[in-house]
Amino acid sequence: MAEKKILIVEDDRGLNQGITLALREPEYTFYSAYNLGEAKKVWRKQKLSLILLDVNLPDGTGYEFLEEIRRESEVPVIMLTANDLEIDEVTGFSLGADDYITKPFSLMILRARVERMLARTAQERGLTYERDGYRFVFEEMYFAVEGQEILLSRTEQKLLRLLIENQGQTLTREQLVDRIWSDGAQYVDENALSVTVGRLRKKLEQPGKKNPIQTVYGLGYVWEKGGTS
Repeated sequence: MAEKKILIVEDDRGLNQGITLALREPEYTFYSAYNLGEAKKVWRKQKLSLILLDVNLPDGTGYEFLEEIRRESEVPVIMLTANDLEIDEVTGFSLGADDYITKPFSLMILRARVERMLARTAQERGLTYERDGYRFVFEEMYFAVEGQEILLSRTEQKLLRLLIENQGQTLTREQLVDRIWSDGAQYVDENALSVTVGRLRKKLEQPGKKNPIQTVYGLGYVWEKGGTS
């Protein structure tokens, strides 16, 4: 089985070590960082499979690091926070987080989310879509619009795949939330879906052409076949 490299960015040393112990598997290699400086050094040197990222850190916020990550990488990121506020959750998702868990949390639940996230990362490959100026190669995580490569977060990739696999069919907001954030999350604000759809639409824009992601008012969204032609 391929090695999985997991970075844990958490300034509480006891919790950081506890997460490592709870997730321990032979194929997992863990890197612990207690501040943004340490986290960035690991991220630059290692090809990571997953990042667990605390929001509040001694030398800045996890959101700052998440923004930097998303400018260069689609590595899955699960945010950890003590702030049980909807606005914090929406902020994380809007910046490209794949999941969000509020402290205090069960280490068993965190383990389940991590395992599901890593499994989905491996499964969400093999699909290729080439049409109307788009080229998406999910196995290589390559996405391009009119020949220009674009970077998509893991959440955006999930949304795109679901829409393409069901093109021409309306997917309700409930279906999308359940299938995109299916890693054990107890509650995901619907605003997170709206934010993700908005970000993906913007990245798929082509001048003078209709965006393939269309809103079906009162229901959800649909990828229109030939919608950009």
